[in-house]
Amino acid sequence: MLKCIFHFFFAQRGFEQQWLSLTFSKAIFLGNGLIAIVSGLFGNFLVDIASLGPVAPFDAAACILAIGMAIILSSWGENYGDPSDNKDLLSQFKGAAVAIASDEKIALLGAIQSLFEGSMYTFVFLWTPALSPNDEEIPHGFIFATFMLASMLGSSFASRLMARSTPRVESYMQIVFLVSAASLLLPIVTNFFIAPSEVKGGGISLGSSIQLLGFCAFEGCVGIFWPSIMKMRSQYIPEEARSTIMNFFRIPLNIFVCIVLYNVNAFPITIMFGMCSIFLFVAAVLQRRLMVITDKSKSDEWTSMKERDVETEPLNDD
Repeated sequence: MLKCIFHFFFAQRGFEQQWLSLTFSKAIFLGNGLIAIVSGLFGNFLVDIASLGPVAPFDAAACILAIGMAIILSSWGENYGDPSDNKDLLSQFKGAAVAIASDEKIALLGAIQSLFEGSMYTFVFLWTPALSPNDEEIPHGFIFATFMLASMLGSSFASRLMARSTPRVESYMQIVFLVSAASLLLPIVTNFFIAPSEVKGGGISLGSSIQLLGFCAFEGCVGIFWPSIMKMRSQYIPEEARSTIMNFFRIPLNIFVCIVLYNVNAFPITIMFGMCSIFLFVAAVLQRRLMVITDKSKSDEWTSMKERDVETEPLNDD
């Protein structure tokens, strides 16, 4: 969705390029954050206060989607793109494969996003059993709203980081991935040091409370990740092939998520979190490699510019 907004409003309508980072951060802050918080609180109201049952949030979501579809059909124009750029699907994927093979920065960026998204989507299905291993009564709607609030704070922090010249996105994202990896290690650490309760039901336990803090930290990293990865994509991936290249990396990502969901009960939950933490650590290593490559490219460009300046300087006659 955000890529379509970029293509339609920025590329075709001639908006200023420096607005891109601000648009990404506001989309994450308002769209993914504020609306998600309201949705979590409203879903919790339907289930716990209105006592309409666990399916009520899904019914409400279907009604809101239908209203949104009617508004979009009546007020939005279709973006057909440039007819001269129309290519068949096979040609698009061939072009994406050539771009990935010829530019290491594109390959690294796609791998980084796939590793982070794979961990994030796995976390979506793991946080509920992690916080209520013995069927504890936890307020799912309020916890989800708290996650989205953490994500909003992360996106707001990212907008301030991207507005500054230092640190660069490639630099601070290494720290973000390391913090994400550490936060998803908390279920393993708490299970090692705090004996899990054997009592069914009741309120949230001490170990789960500590895990909840780590999960909020992870969601804060998610809020930083989205606008930052979008900015790096706009810098390193050609706009005309961006969606195809990123979809190329989503093929193994979706396969991985399906495998995890199919075998979610086959492995202990600590193993699943450990796997996600490893993926995030690998993403940090790849991010480090991406920063080294970009620094070298900029250094080479600066050196070549200086050499051209020296060659074009007029010789002084003695």
